[in-house]
Amino acid sequence: MTENAANAAAAPAPALFGDGFAADPYPAYAWLREHAPVRREVLPSGVAAWLVTRYADARRALADPRLSKDPGRHRAADHASGRVGIPGERGARVMTHLLNIDPPDHTRLRRLVSTAFTPRRVAAFEPRVRALADRLADGFAGRGSADLIDEFAFPLPIYAICDMLGVPPEDQDDFRDWAGMMLHTAGKRGGVGRAVRRMRGYLGELIHRKRGALGDDLISGLIRASDHGEQLTEEEAAAMAFILLFAGFETTVNLIGNGMLALLRDPAQLVRLRRASDEGDGSLLDAAVEELLRYDGPVELATWRFATEPLTLGGQRVAPGDPVLVVLAAANRDPARFADPDALDLGRGDNPHLGFGHGIHYCLGAPLARIEGRTALETLLRRLPDVRLAADPGALRWRGGLIMRGLRSLPVEFTPEGDAPSRV
Repeated sequence: MTENAANAAAAPAPALFGDGFAADPYPAYAWLREHAPVRREVLPSGVAAWLVTRYADARRALADPRLSKDPGRHRAADHASGRVGIPGERGARVMTHLLNIDPPDHTRLRRLVSTAFTPRRVAAFEPRVRALADRLADGFAGRGSADLIDEFAFPLPIYAICDMLGVPPEDQDDFRDWAGMMLHTAGKRGGVGRAVRRMRGYLGELIHRKRGALGDDLISGLIRASDHGEQLTEEEAAAMAFILLFAGFETTVNLIGNGMLALLRDPAQLVRLRRASDEGDGSLLDAAVEELLRYDGPVELATWRFATEPLTLGGQRVAPGDPVLVVLAAANRDPARFADPDALDLGRGDNPHLGFGHGIHYCLGAPLARIEGRTALETLLRRLPDVRLAADPGALRWRGGLIMRGLRSLPVEFTPEGDAPSRV
């Protein structure tokens, strides 16, 4: 009997993906880390995959070149049916993006995209993100109550990435509608697929229009992108614009929503962050974003990987073609790596979390997500100084879906702006 099998026999296995699991998956993940750190599990879609839950195993798996990102390494029928990967991406011709390819194609595409999606471009966009955050807060700060998901966390990254991509203002509400279909039909794969096809059709038309009048936006940058005589094809540019939107907006929605819920449930940490924000202590705001990414991050499981050859992972033999899912939420609370991992500590110094992945597939949009997360926290603390949760935490509903972790709504109350006493 292997060590994993012996451990698994020592206690009953928790139910995964059932009722109540989404609200608090961490006890089940703690059991897996201790008793079956690499475990084959049948997912709600019917696909059997290996779940990796310990930090050391997760970090190795994320950087292991024998674990491919190409869905073609798995059974084609599962991908064609939408049971692995992003629903609708095959039919919409948005397969050629960084989440689906391996070197050398991945190396070429990432190098080309990086010439357009530069740190300088992202940093220069921060004032626009701040203006968007304040504009959204204007809509509810004087009212005394809000749903921070629907009114703030969801529209902020949608409008931000639309601005960065160069989507005209008159078309941005369409993107908001399509993104809403993706969030609100999670688990209903047909709805997500329709939204993907509509986005893809629009992006193809926009790229065609911009070729005749390039600007300073990100899509124009993708069209211009070249390196050693190579350029992105129109299909590659559309796929990259799509994945920047698809992967970027929901990650930031969940970072803001999960992060604010964690703070609202820990008044001491909320007061600590509010005081630092009032005093202009940017270092604690930065550290807070990292700790919120670790504590209850927006991406629960890393995207699909497939074994290209027989390999051993956490003592288990993984066969070629087997799907492997790294459980970031479990790895980020591994007591072998993080002291007191179930505690929220905004000043945590040693925090090499895996919230944005690791290795060559480390999230390209991480700098933008950090700016949006920090700006969102600062804006909410400044505009809603006495914000408090307006619902029983146990009554909050979480969206379905395998990869992302996020709230459907986050109702809050606060003293209406203008009525609050000065804190000077």
